[in-house]
Amino acid sequence: MTQLQFPLPVPGAVSPAAAETAKTDGIARATANTPPDWATACRAAIELLARRGIPFQAADLIAEGLVDEPDHPARWGAAFNNAARAGVIEEAGYVRSKRATVHGSICKQWTGTPAYRRAA
Repeated sequence: MTQLQFPLPVPGAVSPAAAETAKTDGIARATANTPPDWATACRAAIELLARRGIPFQAADLIAEGLVDEPDHPARWGAAFNNAARAGVIEEAGYVRSKRATVHGSICKQWTGTPAYRRAA
């Protein structure tokens, strides 16, 4: 099988502004459709691990029994993005996911922000 290749970028196919808009819209939809009890448990779990000041990922929340897998994987991104926007966590690089359901794909790692850890 050969891969379709365009000699030049298709106009409008690469747009950082459109990508950011799509990301924001997707996060808003995922947040709005997340069951409140899961969202609350996930936020508490993120805050707990953020206070430790060591890098963590979604799999760590599950491994510690703090939260179950959500009903849709998009819930993870929304939960971590919302916590980052609130100043609770910040990016700490990329690692292979420990979650078996994603077959070791690359995922963001997070850590509590210094300001959040001081306040907590």
